Amino acid sequence: MKSYQKELWFNVPTRRAFINITREVEQCLAESGIEEGLLLCNAMHITASVFINDDESGLHHDYEQWLERLAPHEPVNQYRHNGYEDNADAHLKRQIMGREVVVAVTGGKLHFGTWEQIFYGEFDGRRKKRVLVKIIGE
Repeated sequence: MKSYQKELWFNVPTRRAFINITREVEQCLAESGIEEGLLLCNAMHITASVFINDDESGLHHDYEQWLERLAPHEPVNQYRHNGYEDNADAHLKRQIMGREVVVAVTGGKLHFGTWEQIFYGEFDGRRKKRVLVKIIGE
């Protein structure tokens, strides 16, 4: 069995964003040479997420609105975590959107369902963060 690992780095200039990282992950798969196996892709920061969904701007807007209703950023004093930071909402949003995805690799390709893409979700940006891609297989 082969193993491949790479870190992808992001520095989002805004507090929140959704970035389609499917192409970067597919490039990792191509570099790995693995034809059959599993790919793990996970955010290595507690206020960021990796998830799978459709790449549709209306859906991204809906996510933004929905997450903000569930865990509004302001007022920041509503959260006990915000003693010296203002990102408690980002921790909660990450918990809802998830830490990682696992995708089957078949024939050297990501084995997706219709319309599926991989996204990096940033909930407390404006600094450098990383995503781990780990692939195992043959």
